Amino acid sequence: MKFIETPISGLWIIEPKVFEDERGFFMEIYHQEKFRAHGISETFIQQNHSRSKRGVLRGLHYQSAPFSQGKLVRVVHGEAFDVCVDIRPGSKTFGKWFGLSMSAENRKLFYIPPGFAHGFCALTENVDFLYSCTNVYSPRHDSGIAWNDPDIGIKWPVESPMISAKDMKLPNLCDSPEYHKHTST
Repeated sequence: MKFIETPISGLWIIEPKVFEDERGFFMEIYHQEKFRAHGISETFIQQNHSRSKRGVLRGLHYQSAPFSQGKLVRVVHGEAFDVCVDIRPGSKTFGKWFGLSMSAENRKLFYIPPGFAHGFCALTENVDFLYSCTNVYSPRHDSGIAWNDPDIGIKWPVESPMISAKDMKLPNLCDSPEYHKHTST
């Protein structure tokens, strides 16, 4: 496994070593010791699978404490543009975003620690997306940030994304509880 640091502390792109031959392929997607060697010590306790049609944009979602979630994400079918926004109070990169293209072909994994809002958009007809999470889903702690917050300025590679009614109602970062926590630190 190759761990690639991003410009935002705590975010890692992981390129697994793939063993491929005429039968297919094998790759390791998680190895506790290798992850811990890069400061990723959380335990993954829930796994989710979503399927999205081309143009669907999901996010930007997060869970507040004490149910904050770290995620190890990967695309197993199709291609998606994956994004996260730093919402850690007191962080030097608070409000900054990072995105990357993930696909079944490039086999990249993306580790997103607790304290980030996360979302993605589907770039192919169907995208199957797997999430390994460090905490269970808690509807009471479920929250998010507007996907099109002008202060964040994410450059989404879709013109008119399909957005859920729930995601359309998400506030801009400056109107979120996370912003108020950040400005009071």
